[in-house]
Amino acid sequence: QVQLLESGGGSVQAGGSLRLSCATSGYRADAYCGGWFRQSPGKGREVVATIASDGRANYANFVKGRFSISQENAEKTLYLQMNNLKPEDTAMYYCALALMPHPKYCSLYYEMDHWGKGTQVTVSS
Repeated sequence: QVQLLESGGGSVQAGGSLRLSCATSGYRADAYCGGWFRQSPGKGREVVATIASDGRANYANFVKGRFSISQENAEKTLYLQMNNLKPEDTAMYYCALALMPHPKYCSLYYEMDHWGKGTQVTVSS
């Protein structure tokens, strides 16, 4: 059973930084697509960034230059480094994973199969 557990959320002031982690387990696959998504009250879920098992990363326009997605393959852990945080970044952040035959299929729009329960990020002005 695939499991994802996020950590690292919290409250920061605008301009601050946070690093989210997502520990994954319960699968054996060489090719996957991992991602971070977020949802704030009254808004739909939106993709923040994705990363393929081959290291290719994709970012939503609103986080380019501020957020960085990475992974530690040996530990099956995904990370999201968030810098220069803004109040509009306040949301519940979710980690997600999709197993696939080849990492070339990973993109911002790939439908994820497995989700974590989320970690809250609050940015005050």
